[in-house]
Amino acid sequence: MILCVAAMPAFAQEVPAVPKAEDDGFSLMEEGMKLVMRGMMTEMEPALNEMEKALTEMKPKWDELGPKFQELIAMIDDFRNYDAPVMLPNGDILIRRNAPLVPKPEFAPGPNGEIEL
Repeated sequence: MILCVAAMPAFAQEVPAVPKAEDDGFSLMEEGMKLVMRGMMTEMEPALNEMEKALTEMKPKWDELGPKFQELIAMIDDFRNYDAPVMLPNGDILIRRNAPLVPKPEFAPGPNGEIEL
């Protein structure tokens, strides 16, 4: 009988707390996402470095072409006013305007229709 009592754990001993699945699950998901993000950054780093290099090389050219590009965009107005580009047999590219262009009058006519030059 004494052997049975000696084999039983003491009641004063604390049983180690088993972590709840809910508590541990979130931290595991966090760690998993961290690993995924680190992996993506490791894979993307060379491409991002190449893109940074290309943008750095392009900056002086963009400073020169930027205002001209803005003028072109102002002339185009809205891309929805144009049909899709068509390549002609000779290699020319034709972009047709599908909405008629309303000409802006250079001179505003007076009340009797006269134009002052």
